[in-house]
Amino acid sequence: MTKHVVAAAGDIPPGTRRLAEINGRAIVVFNLGGEFFALNNRCPHRGGSLHHGIQTGLVESKEPGQYCYSRQGEMVKCPWHGWEFDIRTGQSWCDPTRVRVRHYPVSVQPGTQLVAGPYVAETVPVTIEDDYVVVEA
Repeated sequence: MTKHVVAAAGDIPPGTRRLAEINGRAIVVFNLGGEFFALNNRCPHRGGSLHHGIQTGLVESKEPGQYCYSRQGEMVKCPWHGWEFDIRTGQSWCDPTRVRVRHYPVSVQPGTQLVAGPYVAETVPVTIEDDYVVVEA
C-alpha cells in the first residue's frame, strides 16, 4: 500500500476526526486519546458519511434493565440510520458477523522520516518540528 500524509498530528486533537480524500476514496481519521485510526467514510448499509456521525461508547446489557456503558468515544454511529461501528476495527455492532467498515493502517511519523522524491535539487537547511499522520491506502 502507498502511504499518504493526511495532516500534522497536532491538527487532529484527541477526540476529533479529519476527513481526507485518498485515491478518490473518502477516509475519516479519528484520534482516540492520541491513537489514530482510519475508516472508509461510507457506511456499508446505505452510504452515510461516518465523518458526520456521532462518536459514542459501547452499551451492553446482560439482562433487561441492566446496562453497561464502556469504551467512551470509541464507536461511531452512522447519522442516517444509526448503525454503529468500532472505530478501532471497523466492526459493525448491528451485524458483527457480516458487516464492517474498511479500516486502514495508520502511523504517526516524524517529518524527518518521510521519504523525499526521486529528483535532486539545490537544497537549503530545513527543520521538521511536527509529527504527521500517515494513512496506508
